Amino acid sequence: MMTKDTKLYSGVLFAGLLSFAMFASYSYSDKDAVVNNPKKTTITNSPVSGDLPQIIKAPNLNKSFSFANEAVPMDNFDVRERLDFELLKNSYYHSSTIVAIKRAKRYFPIIEKILAENGVPDDFKYLAIAESNLSNAISPAGAKGVWQFMPKTAQAYGLFVSKEIDERYHLEKSTRAACKYLKEYKERFGTWTKAAAAYNMGGTRLSRDIRSQKANSYYDLNLNSETSRYVFRIIAIKEIVSNPSAFGFQIEEHEKYPPMDDYINIVVDNTVESWADFAQKNGVSYRMLKVWNPWLINTKLTNNSRKEFLIKIPKNKF
Repeated sequence: MMTKDTKLYSGVLFAGLLSFAMFASYSYSDKDAVVNNPKKTTITNSPVSGDLPQIIKAPNLNKSFSFANEAVPMDNFDVRERLDFELLKNSYYHSSTIVAIKRAKRYFPIIEKILAENGVPDDFKYLAIAESNLSNAISPAGAKGVWQFMPKTAQAYGLFVSKEIDERYHLEKSTRAACKYLKEYKERFGTWTKAAAAYNMGGTRLSRDIRSQKANSYYDLNLNSETSRYVFRIIAIKEIVSNPSAFGFQIEEHEKYPPMDDYINIVVDNTVESWADFAQKNGVSYRMLKVWNPWLINTKLTNNSRKEFLIKIPKNKF
């Protein structure tokens, strides 16, 4: 018969042996898993010190940059640092940048075609990302759509804006209006870079700053904080979206949003009492009618003037 002390000693010894066996089993099974599954994270002996499994790098500035075929003066340290800031900010603003890359596949083909038809440099498609991230955004000041037109400016450039129709949300029409707007600024200020700045801050304010500062280049002007960053932000977006993998964004082609180009146009030149009834009659949901025609901002259309509108109906009925 064992004494009390002997029993205690035996129990401690057994517990120790059991713990060692469990630890050894756990350790070896984990190492075996690494060998048998190369995708599993390799076990290291690094101390628990808050180490993070990531590599954070600064962007490469040792190359030439341009906007709309106009060179960025990278020999100026101020210019280099301003561009560096925007490249860093947009490189590590992951959610917004990923969405832009995904949306670009859907919307860039439409925008690129219209820019080319109107003689506006292709780089201005990145201005649309800077303005709205390729969405029908609404600014606190009331600017709307991909190109962020204010109501009066939109109407001045041929867009129809009412309580029932808002063509600031019509991608094709608003892109053509933006082309007219930008070309006027290019004619007025002489460079596409300053045309982009004027698009952001307005031509009157840009003219005033050029006169008061006796400077002519965008890069030499001391503008308001938003416009001072604006062109640099567009250039940074261009660099990242045109070559996302170089900035660590691994977006597979099938993960990008597909084009919405499989549709028919239905001409409407009369009053529509209910867009829900119209959608049902044409075999689509009310939701899909609005997704394909976001410029229809009401439940109906009063059209006493018999103005003609083209309504997109997807061929693949949802």
